[in-house]
Amino acid sequence: MRILLIGPPGAGKGTQAKFISEAFNIPHIATGDMLRLAIKSGTELGKAVDKAMKNGQLVADDIMVALVQERLRGDDCANGFVLDGFPRTLPQAEALTRAGAELDVVIEIRVIDEEIVRRITGRRIHPDSGRIYHVIYSPPKNAGVDDQTGELLIQREDDQEETVRRRLEVYHKQTEPLTAYYQDLSKNNLDHRPQYFYESGRGSIDEVKEDIFRYLDALNFSR
Repeated sequence: MRILLIGPPGAGKGTQAKFISEAFNIPHIATGDMLRLAIKSGTELGKAVDKAMKNGQLVADDIMVALVQERLRGDDCANGFVLDGFPRTLPQAEALTRAGAELDVVIEIRVIDEEIVRRITGRRIHPDSGRIYHVIYSPPKNAGVDDQTGELLIQREDDQEETVRRRLEVYHKQTEPLTAYYQDLSKNNLDHRPQYFYESGRGSIDEVKEDIFRYLDALNFSR
């Protein structure tokens, strides 16, 4: 089972990818985590990634393709994987196809821009532990402070509204065209791979999960 999740930032791709990973025992390949590790490394590559993300821009295609191709060669990907956050551009998608990394399923999660802005700008983080809160959906017991330590929560720079809106502009311009690319690929392939599934992300986390699993189970993937 080789799955790709597509959708705007804040659509819930990471959450659903983790559910799929656990249920089908395949690795969740989150390029966001890979990029954050690169930033922490302090290398020139990490600095380039950090600058791009702070400006709400996409990381260069050649960097992302190299990172992901290396990851897919891992032994744990032999029985499949779920990709979250890659590819984000048409050249990346074409490079993935050329590399022979065939996909079985592409799942698109759609959420309108204003809901995305509300979801992301409401996030608050406890820097030391990484605990995440939301001012509307999962607020701390006391506003602005971590439940366990009482320390101040922060809003990450890439969660601020100006950055979020830039990220959405980039998504619509550079990533959204992948939906047509993979739908065309499915229609033109004799075996109709990858199968393409559209899911509205407006429901609750559990409702979206149930829809996705109902679809995957209909394809007879074992778990």
